[in-house]
Amino acid sequence: MLQILCLALCGLLTHTRAEPGALLRLGMDILNHEVQSAMDESHILEKMAAEAGKKRPGMKPIKGLTDMKVKDVQLPVITLSLTPGVGIFQCVSTGMTITGKNFMGKNMEITVVLNITATNRILQDEETGLPIFKSEGCEVILVSVKTNLPSNMMPNVVKKFLDSTLHKVLPDLMCPAIDAVLVYVNKKWANMNGQMGTVKYILTSIPSTTASYIQVDFSPVVQQQEGITIQLADDGEAPEFPEDYDEGSSQLLLSAAFLTAELALLQKSFDLNIQDTMVGELPPQTTKTLSGFIPEVAEAYPKPKPLVTQIRINKPPKVTMETGKSLLHLHGTLEMFAARRRRGKAPVSLFLLEAHFNLEIQYSVRENRLQMATSLNRLLSLSRQTSSVGAFKEKKLTGFITDFLREAYIPAVNDVLRVGLPLPDFLNMNYNLAELDIVENALVMDLKLD
Repeated sequence: MLQILCLALCGLLTHTRAEPGALLRLGMDILNHEVQSAMDESHILEKMAAEAGKKRPGMKPIKGLTDMKVKDVQLPVITLSLTPGVGIFQCVSTGMTITGKNFMGKNMEITVVLNITATNRILQDEETGLPIFKSEGCEVILVSVKTNLPSNMMPNVVKKFLDSTLHKVLPDLMCPAIDAVLVYVNKKWANMNGQMGTVKYILTSIPSTTASYIQVDFSPVVQQQEGITIQLADDGEAPEFPEDYDEGSSQLLLSAAFLTAELALLQKSFDLNIQDTMVGELPPQTTKTLSGFIPEVAEAYPKPKPLVTQIRINKPPKVTMETGKSLLHLHGTLEMFAARRRRGKAPVSLFLLEAHFNLEIQYSVRENRLQMATSLNRLLSLSRQTSSVGAFKEKKLTGFITDFLREAYIPAVNDVLRVGLPLPDFLNMNYNLAELDIVENALVMDLKLD
């Protein structure tokens, strides 16, 4: 059942590149949101600024300034830009007020505006295989300095303050803020590395960066409970993102081959036994109704008998996609029996048909799970394998079987699918807001923040 499905990420790179079954494209919308929220959650600038007022080993006191403290750290403004082949260039603009006592015992304030810049390189963690950001080349640039010190003491005192304290101390104090923020961002990948399910996402390569997005390619490995791996079908062409999404937006692409592999875990759940006489809007499910299509049934069973119908899916389900439409193909057998009224007597098989039919899939997201709802698209073929009521033309049963599938079988399939397929858990993504598009060989989720 679908309860056994859950997503994890295995971080071992294979020696040969596997075709990705899932692609994640991170644009500036989500990257900006995640870095800003990490900065807010960590309160790291306030923590780092608090350290500026503490005595540090090897730091000489500044003549004429005592009781130095840092307050009023401004809300940081974060500017990000993508660096192709590297990751993200980050600039954090903020400010703070440094207070103390001058040599006359008067209150002194120096307001500093500064930029912290660094390059955040995206890598793959060797131990976990998760994508991680690592900062490089951090610098602290002073933008402006204002003070309430008397003008006649500014040249010497402020210059010494800047040279002896800000230029030397602030990089050591503030650059760790960049690293600390990235720790918060990197932790938001960690949920993908759980140990709970039968679907693992393996990175096919180190994430790539362009001028518009960061792309992470996954090759999902789907395993049955027995540990048997279900191979993703190679359809020849790797899925690709359409080019008509907004600049800077983010998307998740799930290939038809990947969804096929996930639904293969449910193959047994698509089997069905129905022995109810009244089903939906169908006429009574009895031999009398069936004899309207196959007269030989009435000869074999002059008195109406309840029908028992058994559907067995004997090939793995297959998902196909073309622009705007997705189909679930099912191959199996449909066998009808005449029930016996005497207790303990097995029903008698009337006929066994090979059937191929497909269902149209409508996708949605609920509670961060991919939902599928199906409707009968077409009964493609019926082929008689056995019959205890003599030869008959399968075509005569097309309407009867079509109605049966629509009224009896499709609701059962939708019940199986109702729990939904889990989606990759990364960066606390809220998939419920995503807009879904069916494209050639893939489902694309256009990720939204609000």
